[in-house]
Amino acid sequence: MEEIQGYIERITFQSPENGFTVARLKERGKRELTAIVGTMPSVQAGESVRCRGRWKEDANYGLQFQVESYEVEAPQSVEGIKKYLGSGLIKGIGPVFAERIVEYHRESTLDVIDSQPDALLQVEGIGPRRLERIKACWEEQKAIRELMLFLQGYGISPTYAQKVFKTYREDSRRIIEENPYQLARDVWGIGFKTADQTARRLGIDPQSDIRIDAGVEYVLSKLADEGHTCYPREAFLEKARELLEVEPERIEARLEFIEAEERIVIQNRAYQGGEVEFIWLKAFHFSEQGIARELRRLLQQQLTLPLQEAYHRIQAAEKQMGLQLAPNQRRAVEVSLAEKVHIITGGPGTGKSTITKAILQAVQAQVSRILLAAPTGKAAKRLSEITGREASTIHSLLEYDFTIGAFRRNRDNPLDCGLLVVDEASMIDTLLMYNLLKAIPDSARLLLVGDVDQLPSVGPGNVLKDFISSGRVPVTRLTDIFRQAAQSRIITNAHRVNAGLFPDIRIDKQGDFFFIENDEPEAIAQAIIGLVKQRLPKTYGFRPLRDIQVLSPMNRGLIGNRNLNQLLQRALNPSDDPLVRMGRTFHRGDKVMQIQNNYDKEAFNGDVGILARIDRIEQEVTVDFDGRHVAYDFADLDQLSLAYSVSVHKFQGSECPCVVIPLHTTHYMLLFRNLLYTGITRGKKLVVLVGSKQALSIAVRNVQAAERFTGLEEALRQ
Repeated sequence: MEEIQGYIERITFQSPENGFTVARLKERGKRELTAIVGTMPSVQAGESVRCRGRWKEDANYGLQFQVESYEVEAPQSVEGIKKYLGSGLIKGIGPVFAERIVEYHRESTLDVIDSQPDALLQVEGIGPRRLERIKACWEEQKAIRELMLFLQGYGISPTYAQKVFKTYREDSRRIIEENPYQLARDVWGIGFKTADQTARRLGIDPQSDIRIDAGVEYVLSKLADEGHTCYPREAFLEKARELLEVEPERIEARLEFIEAEERIVIQNRAYQGGEVEFIWLKAFHFSEQGIARELRRLLQQQLTLPLQEAYHRIQAAEKQMGLQLAPNQRRAVEVSLAEKVHIITGGPGTGKSTITKAILQAVQAQVSRILLAAPTGKAAKRLSEITGREASTIHSLLEYDFTIGAFRRNRDNPLDCGLLVVDEASMIDTLLMYNLLKAIPDSARLLLVGDVDQLPSVGPGNVLKDFISSGRVPVTRLTDIFRQAAQSRIITNAHRVNAGLFPDIRIDKQGDFFFIENDEPEAIAQAIIGLVKQRLPKTYGFRPLRDIQVLSPMNRGLIGNRNLNQLLQRALNPSDDPLVRMGRTFHRGDKVMQIQNNYDKEAFNGDVGILARIDRIEQEVTVDFDGRHVAYDFADLDQLSLAYSVSVHKFQGSECPCVVIPLHTTHYMLLFRNLLYTGITRGKKLVVLVGSKQALSIAVRNVQAAERFTGLEEALRQ
């Protein structure tokens, strides 16, 4: 076994799951950097390490040193200390100040910062404010490093040390030792299995109550991630038994206790012609019952508008807009004028936008104030462009206040409006719909516009479908494709797919819909790279990052989102100085997506932006979301993922001039008609499918999309 020593110049890859790291080491006396690989979960750029292992020639990457064991050491040399401090380890010290500090204090720099930090005031540019910041960051880094070593001993990746410390601060160790399962509830990225592993190392009995309680809530939360607001009791018990590996009787006994604590609800509900017992997390049951209650409140006050007046208003709207509504469009406007709550649903090209504008035109003299909203920023922007009126996201409309963890607009502080129009209503999940309905005043009317045949919301529930199925809300379903829209094969093929018909894939050089046949995943991946990087920009003038979106049904595999993102990042936006954090590799200029709701930043699941800036001194990146710049601390980078390729579900509610969709039989588990239909309708000017006809045929025929268990339809019926 050989030994090498130096400081980490940069990290090119680091896995959060197992700590596997690829880095470049600067050895003393060598000009070239040394490639080192191995399990090194806690190392950071700038640190000095002593590595033991063996040299190996890799067929793809050349000579590497494979690390079998290592020790992190305080850097000894002046250059090593400069690199260590300048790496972004301490906020406020970047390469410039690192140079000044080390030039002044030389080899004793780290001792000075640790024991005599006030001596830093002697360095040019460091005043009292910067000094206090350096001292606070240094102490925090020491605490995080101690926590990192503690967590390593209990099976938690050091990657999460900073997030754990930010959550619990000085109480981190105590809380973990008392109840490690709290980590799964409180710290994004740490799941039940990691917490369970920690609990076992702490000696917590696998049969203990806290483990079973945590397991029950974890299973319900995972089911919520799959879209369910409730789940059949017997099927749930089987899932919980598989996870916990304890007797069902133990789980049954704890269910009663958890229900008594009002953390879950267990009730019978109608299912498949009988009565079946279901389990809800408390928040979802409360929200479903609340939706039914709030909808009943809104529907209680009936509107009275004489038919003659409605006729005149529609005529005036038509004249103002310079068009004549088709019979079903006219009927949709009439219902919206006469009803308190109305749903308009239909596919692309069926006139939803025209009807929305006509309704706004016809009703503006009747209501005091009109508000427009949509679930995402892009959908709100599109609604504003269509109507010529200001539109906002639902979250902005309801004025979320992160300091109190709730919306400011509610029953006690309702919205000021006579009409609320909400577009892309299929995207609204259960919790958001409840909060929205609570904020609508008694006298206001509500218009929900959306496509019920698209994928349901990313969040739990199937709200628009349940509204329609309940029969409690007036619904207008649009089916006719209008002449101009019928000229687009994007629209006609979307409707063919939705009707279970194979799309028209005949070659039309002037068309807007193409199918490129290929049966091999490797070839499909390479074809997509060529399309995005060269063919589509050259032929159509599309900008690869702004105008083209790859939508893959799955995340794993050669043509899954993870691999395609790495390939596209390498092809479109290479970098010699990547930022590697939380197991992710980012380059300045990357296309990224927010993958969880962050109310503080007003960035929501599915928002896509460009990584505009990496600040290693302040340890933060800035993402440009359509002109709105949002800062992320390095510790929060697990909220972002690369977005050169994303899932259809995540992109729902957004549109792009061009979408490219890989389809292969390896995607079999997710080849559903509504997924393909939704993906096709995301393209505004061009849709390109790349893959096999067999996979395309499977997706068109497969209507058995995974069932979502909810209690909303029954709550509405009751």
